[in-house]
Amino acid sequence: MKSMTGYGRANLEIENRSYQVEIKSVNHKYCDINIKMPKELLFLENEIKKEITKYVARGKIDVYIAFQEQGINNSAIQLNKIAIEQYLQEIQKLSQYSQIDTKINVAELLRLPNVMQAQNEEVGENVKQELLSCVNVATMRLIEMRSKEGEELRKDLEKRMIQLEEKQNEFYALTTGLIEDFVVKLRERVKEILQEQPIDETRIATEAVIFADKSSIEEELTRLKSHIEQAKQMLKEEKPVGKKMDFLIQEMNRETNTIGSKSIKLEITNLVITIKTMLEDIREQIQNIE
Repeated sequence: MKSMTGYGRANLEIENRSYQVEIKSVNHKYCDINIKMPKELLFLENEIKKEITKYVARGKIDVYIAFQEQGINNSAIQLNKIAIEQYLQEIQKLSQYSQIDTKINVAELLRLPNVMQAQNEEVGENVKQELLSCVNVATMRLIEMRSKEGEELRKDLEKRMIQLEEKQNEFYALTTGLIEDFVVKLRERVKEILQEQPIDETRIATEAVIFADKSSIEEELTRLKSHIEQAKQMLKEEKPVGKKMDFLIQEMNRETNTIGSKSIKLEITNLVITIKTMLEDIREQIQNIE
């Protein structure tokens, strides 16, 4: 089990190139990866996302990448003619629009971004492999932190599930003899009203059956117990279970609400409130699970 909150960082220096990768993650319904990095590395964005999603299933992931390359070694310099043409067109438009002298010399033009490019496929491939290696190290450190926190969450949820199971079992004690008590009270009430007149035992029995049907929570308790058992098993699984557990908690809450709507006993109502509070606390914890 892993938490969705974590942090990982890695640095790498090779030859004249240096890399720094930071990865932060917080809770999110899906896997949302946002990358901030230098323009010259944007072509690697999809590769970086693929590397991270090998190990991360859910969470909002923010990736910060810094890259420096000192000098240009063994690289052919080439003018970016498309960029130059676009710059000149925009300068001409500005001149026509503003009627300002916008003459620009070659030296100024060459200083504009992306006008000069270093062409070296070998270096480009090296940068790719080096950066992905650095991303992998940062991701592993992120996973390590998420795993440690996830283990603590698992232990906490196991305790909460045991407590929830104990509370759920209290329903059985509270419902024992409920129908018998109803029949006794009903008989006393009818006797009080009819006084000396004979009591219709058939009607008493009919009312008891109707009451038993309306107040029975056996089905709800069976489903609630099944959901708790499923949740306890999920806590032992190695794969991400956050979404499944969130769904189970919703189902537990639904069964508990139904029990509360059928309750005619104050103790049962109070127990329903206690269990709903426990479920809400569990649900808040589950929001942190991958």
